[in-house]
Amino acid sequence: MAFAVAAIMALTAVIKRSTAATLMGMSKELEDAAQALQRVNPTNISLKAGCELFLRYTTRTSALELKDIETAKARLIERGLHFAETSTRARQTIAELGSRFIRSNCTVLTHGYSRVVLRLLQQAFSSGMQFSVIVTEGRPDGTGITMAKKLDAENIPVTLVLDSCVAYIMDRVDMVLVGADAVVENGGIINKLGTYGIALAAQAASKPFYVAAESYKFARLYPLGQADLPEERKPLDVGPMLPPRANVINPSRDYTPPQCISLLVTDLGVLTPAAVSDELIQLYV
Repeated sequence: MAFAVAAIMALTAVIKRSTAATLMGMSKELEDAAQALQRVNPTNISLKAGCELFLRYTTRTSALELKDIETAKARLIERGLHFAETSTRARQTIAELGSRFIRSNCTVLTHGYSRVVLRLLQQAFSSGMQFSVIVTEGRPDGTGITMAKKLDAENIPVTLVLDSCVAYIMDRVDMVLVGADAVVENGGIINKLGTYGIALAAQAASKPFYVAAESYKFARLYPLGQADLPEERKPLDVGPMLPPRANVINPSRDYTPPQCISLLVTDLGVLTPAAVSDELIQLYV
């Protein structure tokens, strides 16, 4: 289960168990719980976005105007459960929409492991579409190996390549399909390190670059470049031969600007990068 979905379900449970005597008190409990969840993983952007969207959705209701606390609480629980159900169903909705982009005998390049991308590819394959997938290794944590194993278990033809092999094999690819840690206000994405390089290679080779992402990952962020990203690092083993005075740069994610993205497949529909800001306004305002 995705971090954001787990957080949404936890916040719904907070409403159910609330003993607050006023709606203001219940809102305070929700905000405190959301902050506590974010402190568990402060660099997880989708977790933060999911909590913010949940708070906006549950509290943006006429239920808050009711004088009967129990009736208002029941209405908030109803909205919370609906939001959680919608978020849980998002991956399947994206799979159904995005599987239409997979053509017979095409080759799809993906980067590392993404649950929503895997579900989309499973959906396309189960519908009878024959295609193959090239998966990057996904260093430093090797998540591409996990993706390759899961695709192979589904009998989907898969080839694993080094991250540095992307430009070399791009001519053999018909499309690129990646997930996202977050979709930002200008329609760009924050995702696993290497995504931006793949997008640039795809752009140079005139290959479509598609993103599959749940709407609870839409974040109120507007990075102008890599330096604007919240810092997150993962362990990197470079072996014993590294000179002792050499520095190592090992960010875990990068920012891909909207001009590198063809379309975003979301549970809100298939969007152009330019349409993301309109959807964010609808979600947050």
